[in-house]
Amino acid sequence: MITLIVSRITDPQFLLALLAAVAAAATVLTIAIPLTEGSSLQRRMKSVATERDKIRARERERLNRQGERVSLRHEPKAFMRRIVERFKLGDWLGTENAKRQLAMAGYRGPQAEIGFLFFRLAVPVGLFLFALFYVFVVNGFGQSFMIKVGIAIAAAYLGIKAPEIFLSNQISKRQSSMRQAFPDALDLLLICVESGMSIEHAFRKVSTEIGGQSVALAEEFGLCTAELSYLAERKVAYENLVLRTGLEGVKSLSTALVQAERYGTPIGTALRTLAQESRDQRMNAAEKKAAALPPKLTVPMIIFFLPVLFVIILTPALIQVFKWK
Repeated sequence: MITLIVSRITDPQFLLALLAAVAAAATVLTIAIPLTEGSSLQRRMKSVATERDKIRARERERLNRQGERVSLRHEPKAFMRRIVERFKLGDWLGTENAKRQLAMAGYRGPQAEIGFLFFRLAVPVGLFLFALFYVFVVNGFGQSFMIKVGIAIAAAYLGIKAPEIFLSNQISKRQSSMRQAFPDALDLLLICVESGMSIEHAFRKVSTEIGGQSVALAEEFGLCTAELSYLAERKVAYENLVLRTGLEGVKSLSTALVQAERYGTPIGTALRTLAQESRDQRMNAAEKKAAALPPKLTVPMIIFFLPVLFVIILTPALIQVFKWK
């Protein structure tokens, strides 16, 4: 047996046939491996597309369920719509700035705009009529006719500004809530991205986890997740998120995400830097408020604390003085 093997190995014809077989096998493998990789890549791409469709369907179903419980849009009364359409308030009271402020305050859709336009008409008229009735019927304060009319006009002007002041206060409260929770949201987003999640999964996960700290930020991340699922360009979803929040930190996040998708830069490093900057800004804001306390407390201490202190210190001495007299 060993002699046969040795004779075969030393046979030139056998070695030539063996080398030809090896070369043929290598040629077949060289041709077949790219075809196999191509089919594998196609399968992976198909699975990614299928998963994206599943995410899109799941997000739509989740938003529909949320819409059944709590709607993000505010439905106006029928009479509000009729008044706005009859007097065409959108032509002379509606502005693009008001629409943007409504979105930043959390009032979305044309329904919120109709309600805002209605109150911009109703509140000034109501306050004007109430002021006229009060100063001419209830109590005129002994003033002249022109001064009473001026009071009514001032009340109407206050009514014009009242909806804007209300929107401004709502925006401030909402931004304050989002600003406090945004560094923690960035940390969660960084953890999700570095664990291998897609940006849609990461936003959806963060929106469910951050709701305990800021409902407004959870809503905005949820809307961004839905827009990422159905908008043609993801950049538009990030820009809409910036417009709805109005925060500089969210603008920086949007810029980092757009650059990461356009140039292929690592998103983890950018998110880590943004999270650190957001925490530093939050700490600086807290230190600024703490540093502003002494000047703010000076007047209350002078008014309320020092008189009591003088009374406590001087009362025993006055008692002794009057006692010896």
